[in-house]
Amino acid sequence: MSYQPINKIGVLDVSELAHTELFHGGDMDAFADKSEGNNTEPLINVPLERRPVFWFYGSSSIAYGIKDNAFSYVLLIFANQALGVPGYLASIALAVAIVWDAISDPLLGHWSDKTRSKLGRRHPFMYAALFIFPAGFYALFNPLTDARGEDAFVYILVLAMLVRTGTTLFEVPCTALLPELEKDYDRRNKWLALRHLLGWTGGNGIHIVNLAFWMGAYGFAETTGYAIYGTAGAIIIMMTIIVCSLGTQREAMNMPPPAETFRLNDIGREFSQIFESLKNRNFAALFSYSLLGGAAAGLHTALYLYNVRYFFEFSGAEIAITGVALLLAPLFSFILSPRLGLRYGKKKTAIGLALLRLVLFPMPYIAVLLGLWPELQSPASIALYTAFVFVEVTAIVVSATMIDSMMADLAEDSQMKTNRRSEGLLYATRGFAGKFVSAAGIISAGFIVSAVGFDSITTLADFTDAHRYDLATLVLPVYCTLVLGAITCINLYKISRESHAENLQRLKERAASSGIEQA
Repeated sequence: MSYQPINKIGVLDVSELAHTELFHGGDMDAFADKSEGNNTEPLINVPLERRPVFWFYGSSSIAYGIKDNAFSYVLLIFANQALGVPGYLASIALAVAIVWDAISDPLLGHWSDKTRSKLGRRHPFMYAALFIFPAGFYALFNPLTDARGEDAFVYILVLAMLVRTGTTLFEVPCTALLPELEKDYDRRNKWLALRHLLGWTGGNGIHIVNLAFWMGAYGFAETTGYAIYGTAGAIIIMMTIIVCSLGTQREAMNMPPPAETFRLNDIGREFSQIFESLKNRNFAALFSYSLLGGAAAGLHTALYLYNVRYFFEFSGAEIAITGVALLLAPLFSFILSPRLGLRYGKKKTAIGLALLRLVLFPMPYIAVLLGLWPELQSPASIALYTAFVFVEVTAIVVSATMIDSMMADLAEDSQMKTNRRSEGLLYATRGFAGKFVSAAGIISAGFIVSAVGFDSITTLADFTDAHRYDLATLVLPVYCTLVLGAITCINLYKISRESHAENLQRLKERAASSGIEQA
């Protein structure tokens, strides 16, 4: 197909767009902007896939995917069943680490927004993560002490905080690169679709191997499989940080420096600017979404392995089979996200797919309790559950891609009001919301683990139908209520394709009138 030129502000307006192939699944990547100096003049006929920085930026999420998978699915059951830490105590350790992470994220995001260096605003922090993140992940699953039971509480707490600090140093500034790498409203969806694809692939890829050959093979109550998992994860995380940081370095060095730097000796002024940026109403909508969505995610993911192992009675190998769906669904979402976002808009797509997820999630649990599910441990059971997982995860990834892309559009909306680039702060604070209340979800999961009786359950023979009923009736009402509330918050977001284009145009006019080169 032939590629259409873009207009002066770097995007097609809606009337122009409707007559192109873009609304029919065409290639929207032909309009690749120059990132050097935030120049919005197009590089005609250069699809995103041919730009190395597109792949280097996307690869960064592999490290986060591995960490997130470990903290969401593995760490609670590792601490509880392998190290003998009581469920409620293990969940408190993970929650405290999240609170620490949540507090540090916004400050570091703001700091990276205002950092001047030859490496760019973000990269000094990304390189610093190399000295903390991989080593902390390794030590977390390869305990350096022989502590067990309640004595292992402090070890889990300290190492979880260390890993989360390393994650913040890498993830927050790296994510904040996108609004300067890409200005186009719709093409941002594809950058983030790739990021979600590789993040899920990294996290769930090692998850499948772990369940099939390491943790699943040695047993959920043995430390050997977890140790292998921690070692492999640390190596991949280290390689990801190096590849992504070096691969995006050139683009970052060519981005305009901030107008002012971070002043530690005037911290009151810095916090005043933070609060000014966070008063944005569109940001408040996504912040509120993250509060409720984070609590739901923390509850669900912390209980995931308990659910699939005990409620549905899958073996480690069978859980790995469901993991294949977790690999294929993000790939399907990578193809689907840009097209749905382009056709229906980011907000409608996010809401629609989140509603689909809300409907699908409780259905297998209810079917088991009502006797409508295939016999547990049968091939039909694993096949049907895998199908549910595929559709549900596809919906989750598409919806999350739209939300992240909506966050990117906040950069220009905020700049219009504050005259500052604050994407690092905005991404970090939204992440702070999700992480902070995720702590509540994890604590709830820990208490549910103890309430159901998992502190004394180590085999399927110990798990009864009464336990199964208690688990479902404790989890489903809370989870579904939180997700429905999160969906309601998305509806309060008001930035559209048209208003984003208007923001870009007004910023360009403002820059021209002040004589300052601006993207």
